[in-house]
Parts: sequence; C-alpha cells; structure tokens
Amino acid sequence: MTLRVLVWNENIHESRGDAHVNSLYPEGIHGAIAEGLRELLGDEADVRTATLQDPEHGLSEEALDATDVLLWWGHIGHDQVSDAAVERVYRRVHAGMGLLVLHSGHYSKIFTRLMGTTCSLKWRGDGERELVWTVDPRHPIAAGVPSPILIPEQEMYGEFFDIPEPDELVFISNFAGGEVFRSGVTYRRGNGRVFYFSPGDQEFPVYHQPEIRRVLANGVRWAAPSGASLPLTADYHPAGWFEG
Repeated sequence: MTLRVLVWNENIHESRGDAHVNSLYPEGIHGAIAEGLRELLGDEADVRTATLQDPEHGLSEEALDATDVLLWWGHIGHDQVSDAAVERVYRRVHAGMGLLVLHSGHYSKIFTRLMGTTCSLKWRGDGERELVWTVDPRHPIAAGVPSPILIPEQEMYGEFFDIPEPDELVFISNFAGGEVFRSGVTYRRGNGRVFYFSPGDQEFPVYHQPEIRRVLANGVRWAAPSGASLPLTADYHPAGWFEG
C-alpha cells in the first residue's frame, strides 16, 4: 500500500520574499523536504505539500483523510494556525496518523498540546557546527544513518528541553559552544506515533543534506500507521445496551 505523506510548512519566510531563505530553498522548505522523501521513498509514498496560506491551512478533514504521515515545519507563525486545524490534527494523531515535528515546530500548537508541556529550550542563532549522535542504533529511524551526522552550520538548541520523558531517545546533538540537546525523540499518543527531530533552521541548507533526508524518510516509515485506526468520535451507548 502506498504511504500518503503530507509535508506542511508555514511558508512565511518564503512568501515574504526572504532572499536568503529563498536562495537556499527556492521551492520552499516544504519543497526541499518533499524532494528528499520522494528521492528516498520512491513509489513507496505519495508525497504532497501544504502551507499555512492554503484554505484551511491545507489541513481540512479531506486532506487529513488522505494522510498517513504528516510532517510539520513552523517557526514564526504558530499563533496563525487556527485552533480548528490543530484540533483536527490532534484527533487524527490519536486515531493513528503519524506526525513528524521538525525544528522550531517544538513550539507549535499541535506539539505543545500533544506533549502537555511548554516545550521550551535554550537556543542561539550563530550558525555553529552540530554533531548529531545516534544513541539507539537499533531503532528503525537510525537505519543507515552515520553517527555522527556533521552539520557545518546550524542554530544551536540546548537543554533543558521541556518535554515529557521520551518513549525512545534516538539522537543527541552537541554544539561547538558545548551544549547538548535531545535532538531526536519519539512518543506514542493514542494510536499515533510522533517523532520530533530538531535539525533544520531556515537560515542553513540542512534539508538538502543526504543524512538528514535519510532520517526523515526513516521517520516517515516508522510513524506510518501499522494497524486499525481508533475511532475519531466516541459512540453513545444508552443505558441497558449491554443486556439488550
């Protein structure tokens, strides 16, 4: 069965005409991520894109009905995402849809709601070297991924990262300034799988790196629904239904 993948990007830097971001990502960050997924997943997946500017942010009931795994990139437009769209994604994750939350998406409405914490962290935007170390080489998301991944320039993210204890810790990063960060963590929410992966600031060409693309393709495979979905709504059972 073909995986139905939706890459969502707030697309604000690109749509505002940020020359530097557009030079790195002429097809948008969503376009670069989608390109990598198509390259590595091939016929295994049908990869689509959507942005904040689309009707219903591209996250209508119909769009989510046609999505097995959603990738989410956001940065400066978290408050512009409607609560109705967040609610739809939230329910879909619990029903079995996979979710990959990327970089500054840690502050997105959907991730903070799923985590139940502030998801705050330390950061510094100096363009430092990042090393992404695999700490669980048996995990499917780490398959074929070198350890460490060397990212020549990247925004620093550092601990403390205010998230619940991860179900699995797959990657840890360290930076030239000495900070460390839990850069790849997984969770289960309802029947859905969630993977947070931090590398990918808009100021640097991180999503063109083959190693990063491998992590995302592995993440899509891992997060894909593996069984029957849970119902999206609760059923009303009148008194005495069991006896009758």
